[in-house]
Amino acid sequence: MNKRETVQALMDAVQKGDFEDAKSMLADDFQFSGPVPEPISAEAWLGMSASLKTAFPDLDYHFNVIGAEGDVVKATSQLSGTQSGPFDLTNMNMGVIPATNKTFSAKLEKTKVTVKDDKIALWAVEPTDGAGLMAILEQLGVKPVSA
Repeated sequence: MNKRETVQALMDAVQKGDFEDAKSMLADDFQFSGPVPEPISAEAWLGMSASLKTAFPDLDYHFNVIGAEGDVVKATSQLSGTQSGPFDLTNMNMGVIPATNKTFSAKLEKTKVTVKDDKIALWAVEPTDGAGLMAILEQLGVKPVSA
């Protein structure tokens, strides 16, 4: 697989909720950064992704690979979904948000994914107003509580 195909395969696995497959594509030192206060590990990112899938079974990432340059693949995503399940944010000290049955549609986000030795090493999302966790919570009408 070339780098674009590797990134697309990861995106497809995340979209389907196949987090075991997704984990197999991540480097041991994988980092996710952008819509989180500090970069997080593969385990934390997969946990967050699984929590999103539980809370929003119809979650659509609208992933789109737009180009590659060296080890970096550029992509976009634009999350949307309906919160019909509990949204567990306890690992972020925000508790569990009960289902609201409300929909959200975040703004388009640009992402740079670094691929090294056929593994995803870094997933960096460009900060975007109207996107990310806080924008989603705002659209759901939820004020996160600190635990």
